[in-house]
Amino acid sequence: MEIQRSFADQQGGILYLVATPIGNLDDISVRALATLREADVIACEDTRQTRKLLNHFQIEKRTVSYHEHNKQASGSGLLEWLMAGKTIALVSDAGMPAISDPGADLVRDALAAGFPVVPIPGANAALTALIASGLPTDAFTFVGFLPRDKKERQLQLERLRHYPETLLIYEAPHRIDKTLEAMLEVWGDRRAVIARELTKRYEEFARGTLAELLYWLNETQIRGEYCIVVEGAKESDKEEKETEVITWWEPLTISEHVDQYCEKGLSKKEAVKQAANDRGLPKRDVYNEYHRT
Repeated sequence: MEIQRSFADQQGGILYLVATPIGNLDDISVRALATLREADVIACEDTRQTRKLLNHFQIEKRTVSYHEHNKQASGSGLLEWLMAGKTIALVSDAGMPAISDPGADLVRDALAAGFPVVPIPGANAALTALIASGLPTDAFTFVGFLPRDKKERQLQLERLRHYPETLLIYEAPHRIDKTLEAMLEVWGDRRAVIARELTKRYEEFARGTLAELLYWLNETQIRGEYCIVVEGAKESDKEEKETEVITWWEPLTISEHVDQYCEKGLSKKEAVKQAANDRGLPKRDVYNEYHRT
């Protein structure tokens, strides 16, 4: 266990997680600007994108690239800077760093090395879409991007099918139609909202059912990054889930249960994990039983 007091006098390096605008540059906070100006270095997904922000606010600061494809090498260098007592401001291209973002790995490594991690909050696309969606906001689940592989996406949607909370999903323009088709097939025609170009000049919300939104997409020009907000499962869906659980896997042995998931495209490791979740058993027990037969 460790206690971090973010505003106590700090000795050594500090990692700041700085939220940047998701579109409208005026959404950046005064504190975020001050942190960017005071940091020794700014780590960013795309230095060109961050440079536009820095130039707009006349901030001259060294930037280094930190993204999914170089996070191991770049992360080691950033940790060395922290060890040298430097302050690092981590930003994503837009919104909160470490959300559907490799920054989560840097946060983990910095904490493991004993460095404080201080959040500088700000804009977030998922929450921005949620509060304007008109769907319930009292409980929600952030999903992020669904798997690109069709089988893995199908299994993820099946897992989320009976969640009662409002669901928040990110999607790219070239996959938005396929994702909505898959949602409609697995979840049925629920109420949903598509938000795009949030806080920008062409900000747009489309509210309706999944079927209506899919029709609308086919009739409009698909562009921009999308956030999809979908209502959660209703009570009748929960009752259906209980019936489904009893009818499909209860008659099976553990080995047969795991094999069913393997046939759907999961690796043995993931199949064991899913079967253990279904049965409420430790993964080790399911693994041992599966490999014993």
